[in-house]
Amino acid sequence: MLYAPDTSPIDLPTFHSVISLPYTLTPGRCAGTFLAEMPNRRIVGSRFADGSVVCPAQDFSSLDGEEPEALVQAPETGTLTGFTRVGTDVIGLIRLDGCANEFPHRILADLPAIAVGMRVAARWSDDDKGTSILAIEGFVPAPDAPQGEVKPLVGPAEPLGVIPYAMALNYEHAYGPYYGRMFDEIREGGRVMGVRGSGGDDALLPPREIDDITHKRTGTWKACADTGTIRACSIINMEVYGQTRPVPYVYAEIVLDGASTRMIHMIDIDDLESAKKSIKPGTRVRAIWTKGERKGAVSDIERFEVIDA
Repeated sequence: MLYAPDTSPIDLPTFHSVISLPYTLTPGRCAGTFLAEMPNRRIVGSRFADGSVVCPAQDFSSLDGEEPEALVQAPETGTLTGFTRVGTDVIGLIRLDGCANEFPHRILADLPAIAVGMRVAARWSDDDKGTSILAIEGFVPAPDAPQGEVKPLVGPAEPLGVIPYAMALNYEHAYGPYYGRMFDEIREGGRVMGVRGSGGDDALLPPREIDDITHKRTGTWKACADTGTIRACSIINMEVYGQTRPVPYVYAEIVLDGASTRMIHMIDIDDLESAKKSIKPGTRVRAIWTKGERKGAVSDIERFEVIDA
């Protein structure tokens, strides 16, 4: 019998992980023109029927939802109406001359030198000449800056259609004693370990401290077989972003022999028709382990294969 986790602690370091969300952003006609004009060093706003101008340019009025009458060139000067410090940067709200809204951007000055009501002017970046608002490096104090005027936008650039974009969340994940033991056993011993439920011999996978059914402490460790039975499955034959293996394949929920809960993994297939006949709930499968050095992850099982039809 194997020890329970609290009598055999495994202190594994955290591992770095990233949730990445790449996508394309559609800015629309007005915002697309605003961005397209950044390399031309022109700030583009929208003029609406009531004569108000908003900047950056918007496709619809936030007050009544109406479309703008025209795109205009906004001044590079304005008045600071508010600010806050974010890390080492100061982010300000600038009311550009002739505009009815605030333009958020960095204020390139030390905090003691900044005050609401001060005049500021845009400073263009010497390095960034791309289609990004960061082509404006920020705004600097400009106490003597004259009042700017909104002008017609002559010969506007073609608006950007789509913008490649990505968001990423970096974090450190701690295994803990239960997942830590399971992944350690996968790496070192090539076996899948679970913990017995509080009232039986079958193992819970992944291992956990509390039994899902009885809400009592789980029991001792148990090594599960690398064979099992499919309880649910889906044939994947369409490519989508983020897939780690070529289609077609089967996404399956498998109960390993000796376990009471399901493990999610993949089954490679040669063709759809034969897979429809041979892979279904009740099909017996076997784990195929990766060759070479293991990482201590579920991916150390390369796939499952059918062992009877």
